[in-house]
Amino acid sequence: MAKKKKKVINLSDQNISYVDKERHIKIISINPNNMDVEVSISVEGEKKKIMMLPLAQLPKEIKKLVRPIK
Repeated sequence: MAKKKKKVINLSDQNISYVDKERHIKIISINPNNMDVEVSISVEGEKKKIMMLPLAQLPKEIKKLVRPIK
């Protein structure tokens, strides 16, 4: 029997963010199928790029807020 694919979970309305070095990183969404997180990176208030990061690269406190229920 095939596994059901979970939909991407939008987290942009929860305003989950953290600061890493001089970058302000905001969580946009999480894909529970491959545990990737879409983030928006801004430096000095200027939006630089949107990229995908593995969940493992997030700080422990952020993982607790983001981790989807199985």
